Amino acid sequence: MFVPLENTPMRYAWGAEGAISDLLGTGGALTEPERGAPRQAELWFGTHDGSPTRVASPELTGGVATLRDWVAAEPDLALGERALGVHAGPPRLPYLLKVLAAAKPLSLQVHPNLAEARAGFAAENAAGVPIDAPHRNYRDALHKPELLVALSETMSALAGFREPTEVRDLVDSIVEAADARGRAALEPFVTRVAAADSEAGMRDLLEWILTSGEPAARAADALDAWSAQETEEYAREQRNLARIRAEFPGDASALTALLMNHVVLHRGEALYVRAGVLHAYLEGLGIEVMAASDNVLRGGLTVKHVDVPELLRILDVAPTPPPVLAPGVRGNIAAFVPSEPDFMLQRAHAEGLDDELVCAGPGIALCVAGSVRLEGAGSGESKLLGRGDAVYVTPDEGSVRLRGRGDVLLATINPYAVAAEPAAPAESAEPAASAAPREHAGAGRAEDSQA
Repeated sequence: MFVPLENTPMRYAWGAEGAISDLLGTGGALTEPERGAPRQAELWFGTHDGSPTRVASPELTGGVATLRDWVAAEPDLALGERALGVHAGPPRLPYLLKVLAAAKPLSLQVHPNLAEARAGFAAENAAGVPIDAPHRNYRDALHKPELLVALSETMSALAGFREPTEVRDLVDSIVEAADARGRAALEPFVTRVAAADSEAGMRDLLEWILTSGEPAARAADALDAWSAQETEEYAREQRNLARIRAEFPGDASALTALLMNHVVLHRGEALYVRAGVLHAYLEGLGIEVMAASDNVLRGGLTVKHVDVPELLRILDVAPTPPPVLAPGVRGNIAAFVPSEPDFMLQRAHAEGLDDELVCAGPGIALCVAGSVRLEGAGSGESKLLGRGDAVYVTPDEGSVRLRGRGDVLLATINPYAVAAEPAAPAESAEPAASAAPREHAGAGRAEDSQA
């Protein structure tokens, strides 16, 4: 069965004005046109409480108006055995699909693994921390790996830490561009960078950046002088640093960005962020699919709570290449398959599609260009998708065939990964203090979403 979906956008000040409307139009899944600031930043498809997707044809779901409520009412039909087995607890779609449009940097953040999430959630419950408390770190007992596929010509991000020798070369370039006063201001940072050739040294450096305050702030003029140069070797880093300094002029964690991989995705390329990897999206339009969790430890570029000890505890500081995920390609289909069972993403993009996509559990299909007919293997049902249309695919279909000309993305659970261990009982435990539903980030702030 194919169930048409629709939703209104999430509005944050970092959103790229008009980008989601330009991609999808306003006649399908996107039900609210762009109307100035705060801008459209994200469009969500899933059962997440923050923005439950609406069912556009409730007669197909027994009159139920949202995907969340339908999943709760008919989990066997809406989710199926495979999705219900991904994590223990109440019935839920294991993933959340988003259209993300960023004109300004989002916060630096990292997500816990399953064991860390379970332990942190249980500990904060036991301590009586309200579920909506601003200083709460763990709002559920789940992990939050995520995958981002670029739809704009380019998309910029920070992800993971670069090799210490690369960091030292970059910092040397900043010192060379500074005047005598700037070099003096940079000296504490340079000294700590020189000592950060081990995991312990890197953690000491990050702790200093996040807690030093004034010493890091004094380096601002030197950073601005370097970022204004646009050198051939470091043009990408200099542009990104200028973006960050413009939006967060007083945030010392701009120094953290100098330690990280600066990634530019081209259209169709993907970034795969696993537990422990520090990251931030800086600019661009993309499709993001993630495990449906709210667990975020922030590391700067934000007005929200930063728990430095907990951040450093779960952060993976080992240097790694940029976490770009190459797809498996079969005909017109690019399949982005992570290691977790919560989700995978397939993209069908061609002038003449006649291709079958795996849908071994519940799926969400979104057409971002052209016109494509979707045919279900299980029901034989057929549905025409135009630009901006989205449908929920029930798990009994097994696979779907696309015919036509266009660009379609299909999120499903990942049948190629081993199911996660059942969650600890703490996952379904009530918080120690009751809380009203959480509100989202302030409309006028350059802030990111929780999910």
